[in-house]
Amino acid sequence: MKIKIFFVALSLCSYIFTFGQNVKQDTTKTIKLDEVIVTANRMPILLKTNPGAISVVTSEGLSIMPKGIGVEEALRLVPGVRIDNQHDGERVHVSIRGQGILTERGLRGIGVMIDGIPLNDPSGFAPDLYDVDWSTVSKIEILRGPSAGLYGGSGAGGVLNITTNNGGIRPIGGELSQSFGSNGFRKSLLQLDGSKNNMDYRISFSRTDGDGYRDHQAYWSNKLYEKINFRPTNKLTITQIISHTDYFQQNPEGLNLTQFDNLLQANPDACPFNEYQKTNRTTFGLVAAYKINEMQDVQLSTYLRNWKYKETSNKAAEYRDYTAPGVSAQYNLHLKTGKVINHFSLGTDVKWQNISMYKLQSSNNLNRVESTDETNIELDTLLANQLISQSSIGAFALYKLEFGKFNLLGSVRYDATNNELTDKMMAADSAKTSKDYTKASARLGASYSFLDAVTVFANWSQGFMPPSTEELANNPVGYSGFNTHLVAATSNCFELGARGFWGDKLYYEVTGFMMNTENDFFRFKQSGRGNQEVFYGNAGSSKRYGIEAMFSYKILKNLSLQLAYTYADYKYTTATIDPVYTDPTYVLTTPPADGQYLPNSPKHQLYTEIVYAINKNFKISLGSEYQSEWAIYTDAKAYSGLLDPTIYQNWQDGFNLFHARIAYLWKIGGLNGECSLFARNFTGEKYMAFTEPDPDGNSYQPGPKREIFGTIKIRF
Repeated sequence: MKIKIFFVALSLCSYIFTFGQNVKQDTTKTIKLDEVIVTANRMPILLKTNPGAISVVTSEGLSIMPKGIGVEEALRLVPGVRIDNQHDGERVHVSIRGQGILTERGLRGIGVMIDGIPLNDPSGFAPDLYDVDWSTVSKIEILRGPSAGLYGGSGAGGVLNITTNNGGIRPIGGELSQSFGSNGFRKSLLQLDGSKNNMDYRISFSRTDGDGYRDHQAYWSNKLYEKINFRPTNKLTITQIISHTDYFQQNPEGLNLTQFDNLLQANPDACPFNEYQKTNRTTFGLVAAYKINEMQDVQLSTYLRNWKYKETSNKAAEYRDYTAPGVSAQYNLHLKTGKVINHFSLGTDVKWQNISMYKLQSSNNLNRVESTDETNIELDTLLANQLISQSSIGAFALYKLEFGKFNLLGSVRYDATNNELTDKMMAADSAKTSKDYTKASARLGASYSFLDAVTVFANWSQGFMPPSTEELANNPVGYSGFNTHLVAATSNCFELGARGFWGDKLYYEVTGFMMNTENDFFRFKQSGRGNQEVFYGNAGSSKRYGIEAMFSYKILKNLSLQLAYTYADYKYTTATIDPVYTDPTYVLTTPPADGQYLPNSPKHQLYTEIVYAINKNFKISLGSEYQSEWAIYTDAKAYSGLLDPTIYQNWQDGFNLFHARIAYLWKIGGLNGECSLFARNFTGEKYMAFTEPDPDGNSYQPGPKREIFGTIKIRF
């Protein structure tokens, strides 16, 4: 059946080619990067004069995604970013300059904004990126490096500022898209959009299914996104957003060395216990901007997010119900005196989150049914029943100076985060545990444009990353309450770089940085804890050096080359470990030692992509993805080869993959669209996609061999 669908799609593309081959207009609009304005700094500034490392992904780069479901596709040409797609679908690890690399899932310390609405909780943790349909995104700004002076704990490593498409220019329009490919992949997208008078709108719905390339790796998602922009006056703009996500993913878990005979299998625990994760989330958001006069304006955003989460393992099923409201406000003042332009801002971010969480013991019944819904067998034994309340408030001030070719941008911020846990299984007098974190942070950057081809910039910034909810809730000294031994990780980073444009032919940015981090996190394991075995601690300090380079060159009018290179030298330097993490009577994992490389951080990463337009209709692209070897473990004994070599081997070989795509752009009457075929890893290389420092040695997550994807888009 899948082969028939594939050939039907090829036939349809051939038909469209026959009747649309005289079209001489490219439907992909070229964006001039030297005119792009970025807002991730919470102040609008031209990309070319931005005083710090930043990358912008435009609709052109997003149009070449093979599946349109993963952030690793969207950010493939962004240096300094490490993304691990854990299970073929949309569950990922994301880190910037190594910050947040040890979280088990999601994004820790990386701010995520979707159309001005933050995704991070009060601790700075973003659980996933399921709310984003990458096929409907128009631009992504990636602010690299610590930005706590702008976003608090949500900006410890950087910021992803995501903007989705607005409505079309006609009263009614839209898009139909159907993708299909290897391992049972299917994605259907329907989008309606338009504009009239002072309003534009867009509503999209997509359904994605996949079997995964490993056993017990199936996933599906439904995404609904509605966005309306109102402009009732020339001074007021209001954006109203509703987002709903329903996502399911089976969890095949990592493999150990004894399972390398079949890299496509799931971990033996995963299938008999039908391990999976299920998310159902709805967000209501409102963003407004009001121009008081030529000198003053205000911005306001507010949201309410409700969601239910379930995760099953071989020991328990965990249920969580979340309620998370938030509000941000910012006042801006613009003053011009001669050639000097000053911009001042004051603002605040306030977030709350309440989590009702309980765990039920998993049954040992071997007659469980593996299913892509919530089929699961649990006992009525209650293992945990608790409430977690979080709140955070951040106050910030920004200043921007423009003086000819010189730009200065600075910010200061103060954050206070409160966490409280109530254990409903304990007596009232001992049921509550609380942990607070406060921090002041700053950021200062300057740039000078000698000419369009050369702008130099320097930036100093601080990071502040409090422990996430999951890290706090896993208590190594008791079955309930918070891990009160955890402290926030802090960092200082200095970067120096240059960027430039040469007409529309060349764009480049090269940044070197040095970052010192104190109280980095690590994972460790305890014995005799039943359902709770893995915990988090502070590992001491680390020093990180790196070079990030991005280069885009139009070799010929119809031939262009882009590449992104990252050099990363990340090492632990001093160990200052709390004794609770090293008690030999029950701690099975040793903390990292001085000189160890941080895990899952290849020293070299390189992605290159060349695009050739055969004519106005046909485009082909070739891509290469390279990563050098990396370290796996934080455990000093595993790192040094002092543990059983049949279970623990510290170094993982890198890989080099090759990808290819061909696309045909067409127009028939009032319809236009695209047909494309994408071959990922077309040489069929066997490789390890990523590893994690699992104390049990189940560290290996293999990647897929050759995959083929096809997409048909119709725009009306």
